[in-house]
Amino acid sequence: MLLKGKTAVVTGCNKGIGKKILEVISANGATVFACVRNIDEEFKSFLNKLMQQSNNQIIPIQFDLSDEKKIKEAANSILTSNKAIDILVNNAATIHTSTFQMTPTKKLKELFEVNFFSQTIFTQYILKSMIKNKKGSIVYISSSSALDGNEGRSAYSSAKAAIIAHAKVLSRELGVHNIRVNSIAPGLTNTDMMKQNHKDEIVNEMVSKISLRRIANPEEIANVVLLLSSDLTSYITGQVIRVDGGM
Repeated sequence: MLLKGKTAVVTGCNKGIGKKILEVISANGATVFACVRNIDEEFKSFLNKLMQQSNNQIIPIQFDLSDEKKIKEAANSILTSNKAIDILVNNAATIHTSTFQMTPTKKLKELFEVNFFSQTIFTQYILKSMIKNKKGSIVYISSSSALDGNEGRSAYSSAKAAIIAHAKVLSRELGVHNIRVNSIAPGLTNTDMMKQNHKDEIVNEMVSKISLRRIANPEEIANVVLLLSSDLTSYITGQVIRVDGGM
């Protein structure tokens, strides 16, 4: 188990990539604070099943990333648990598709609020534990569109690109505290978000341009998160890891 004895915080883990990250990190020995906007019976059942399988504790934390007051309350509940935080995975995200000319200012601000500002604010709080204990690994889930630029994704791509720049700066500032900061840029991944925002013909066209000629499974992204969270990558920081099948 790569994360035995460690404590992780994962945001946006009730579906898609985040859900698989939670599953993989728990299976590898970590105690996990599972941060989600809503906790329903299905999610509770999923957590109970995971805990039975891994025999590791999972603590659900419910809050809205668009509410700064709730972010602070959630972070404080984690920090007062007396558990040293070793890993932070910032995964929560929202998406919007429209050309730049048709993107309302309100929508642009909304995407930056969730995909950038909320995550940086949350990280500021969680960092208190990592700096105190002189160790930690922070992983941001960005996107290949932040590097390549995708038509119709000006707001999403810009916010995800800002996360990459932010992570690079943090890696410089936090290295002295033995805290590593990296980003992952997934390509097309088989999630509900992908299915809701891409028509089949668009997906097929994109797949034809991928070297491996297929889309990613969420577990393939989660496994890279696992690697960056573990001590196997103790000398890797400030990097952007593309997981896109060769786009």
